[in-house]
Amino acid sequence: MAGDAGRKEEEISKVKIRSKTHVKPGKIIGRKECQLVTFDLPYLAFYYNQKLLFYKGGEFEEQVEKLKDGLRVILEEFYELGGKLGKDEEGVFRVEYDDDMEGVEVLEAIADGLAVDQLAADESASSFKDLIPYNGVLNLTGLHRPLLSVLLTKLKDGLAMGCAFNHAILDGTSTWHFMSSWAQICRGSNSIAAPPFLERTKARTTRVKLELSFPPNPVASSNGHTDQAPQLREKFFRFSEAAMDKIKSKVNSNQPSAASKPFSTFQSLAVHIWQHVTQARCLKPEDYTVFTVFADCRKRVDPPMPDSYFGNLIQAIFTVTAAGLLLANPSDFGASVIQKAIEAHNAKAIEERNKEWEAAPKIFEFKDAGVNCVAVGSSPRFKVYDVDFGWGKPEGVRSGSNNRFDGMVYLYQGKSGGRSIDVEITLEAGTMKLLEKDKEFLMQV
Repeated sequence: MAGDAGRKEEEISKVKIRSKTHVKPGKIIGRKECQLVTFDLPYLAFYYNQKLLFYKGGEFEEQVEKLKDGLRVILEEFYELGGKLGKDEEGVFRVEYDDDMEGVEVLEAIADGLAVDQLAADESASSFKDLIPYNGVLNLTGLHRPLLSVLLTKLKDGLAMGCAFNHAILDGTSTWHFMSSWAQICRGSNSIAAPPFLERTKARTTRVKLELSFPPNPVASSNGHTDQAPQLREKFFRFSEAAMDKIKSKVNSNQPSAASKPFSTFQSLAVHIWQHVTQARCLKPEDYTVFTVFADCRKRVDPPMPDSYFGNLIQAIFTVTAAGLLLANPSDFGASVIQKAIEAHNAKAIEERNKEWEAAPKIFEFKDAGVNCVAVGSSPRFKVYDVDFGWGKPEGVRSGSNNRFDGMVYLYQGKSGGRSIDVEITLEAGTMKLLEKDKEFLMQV
């Protein structure tokens, strides 16, 4: 097995970039400027958000032309992705689009020794690095580079599509809205189901002036030596529909009171991950552990925004407890802590958080999610396996290696469909080793 993994790593490292072009909207748009708002700005010091989709079959050259043609059409609506970051005369960040800008970067590559099944079987994002552009590139560099880069790689038996989106201008909901709309056009539709809602200032009007310079290497540890940083490992875990039903029914079997609201699928899976990761970390009972979820606020803000709102409309919700309490109690204890934190994050709480941030802006780095943290991004509600460009559904969907730290979790709709959920977790190597052997976590009991 180790030999197979080594050979596959070698094949991925043989990804050869053959060409670089740029794709612009298919019609004249003119000059457009759109202020970044309080929901967008904290992500300037994150890295580009990377996604990888891989597909079986098809004729690579034809697929590339179809994707570029579709991109020209879809950018007429999502033109911000063809622009750049800029600042107005008062130093307020914005997205700027002009017809003479380069547009979206499209790279074509070949790795014809690599098969789709090899990618689908892999559980580590670090081995996908060469299939996704903009590794280790900060969103702030969108001042002088494209806001979207797409790397299309010809595989032995299919196509890999690596995308890097500037996270300062959009969140996961907007990312998958764009991807599904692009796919819809490529399948032959004359229009998309929901055009993007581009008026960010409807969600927040406050103008925040930021003086930002590039931070030192954000991956470096506090003493500035990157080699001191802990060794991290990523792993892909698949929870079947039956496993999800068991997890949910276990958490709901011991409700705090008859009047309690049942725990959702998300809350049930979240506490399952939180407890087992905390256990694998071998924390002392008095050690604090933080649970963080990046929650969609489109329906939480007042007035609510449409699902098609294009931008970032997420906020991190934090909750904390002692490791001993989390592990000594049944899972409904942790689920209740998570449920209360999520329910308390209403329009009033969002407004207070925004005002506090605007009074003293703090640019977070991606790893500022808390001590002994489990932080959940992405959502199993995103229909990632419906992104069909005309040659079938993806064989796999993954996140790249950007924006990962000890405790980062990405949730995806399960490849097997139904209520199944795929979970990508990044942990320190020793912790991951213990989690991989945890039969209760893996639902093998």
